[in-house]
Amino acid sequence: MMLGAHIGPRARSHVEQADVVFAAVSDPLVEEWLRQMNPDVRSLQPFYAAGKPRHDTYRQMVEAMLDEVRAGRHVCGAFYGHPGVFAKAPHDAIAQARAEGFHAHMEPGISAEDCLYADLGIDPGRTGCQHYEASQLLFYRRRLDPTAWLVLWQVGIVGDRSYRRFATGPAHRRLLLERLLQDYPGDHEVIAYEAATLPIAQPRMQRLQLRELPEVPLHMHTTLVVPPARAMEPDTAMQARIAELERSGEVEPPLPYTPPLEEGVA
Repeated sequence: MMLGAHIGPRARSHVEQADVVFAAVSDPLVEEWLRQMNPDVRSLQPFYAAGKPRHDTYRQMVEAMLDEVRAGRHVCGAFYGHPGVFAKAPHDAIAQARAEGFHAHMEPGISAEDCLYADLGIDPGRTGCQHYEASQLLFYRRRLDPTAWLVLWQVGIVGDRSYRRFATGPAHRRLLLERLLQDYPGDHEVIAYEAATLPIAQPRMQRLQLRELPEVPLHMHTTLVVPPARAMEPDTAMQARIAELERSGEVEPPLPYTPPLEEGVA
């Protein structure tokens, strides 16, 4: 996500040792930084074009990478954020390479999700966290839980069915607002979030009322974060059953204590 910072030793090693590196990254500066590690870095960005279906773009990206693999070269793909999060081409390239008998694997990376947990101070384990691509709320009947955090991805392109546009406008966002108002009040505070990609930049963490959503500038990489709107409701019946189970002695004895592995460090 961030230039020079969010790359692990294994990922760096793959970039350095590859015969060719294909890059779909957030900024031209990131491409230049990759070229300091490997002289043969080829941008995948030119495959994008206004009015061109993104499915065609992703297919061409995959073919460009696979052509080099078939030629016997060691190929690395470097993608914005986590290569498996809202990124079709990396998944398709790996699946196609394996289907043709080549070794291929994905190295995990830091995504916008990881950054928003840190920047916004969210622990998804406290009340739970639900993630959806924003358009899914308009295309399908999805159930939202307003007692948990809600994270909506690609909100700036919500409602697009053409796969040819890189943004939709206020009219589409009003439809999203209409859907969210079924579960959240109009004055509920939400956050328009964009992770920082350069060390000198700051993340966008714009707080606004839900009803203001249609008029706020949003981009394809903007994530809408919706805090819980009400407290979790205790399931007293299930808690009573658990208490009865514990009193009956039917529970299994505890295993020998092993200190748990915790994610993250303070």
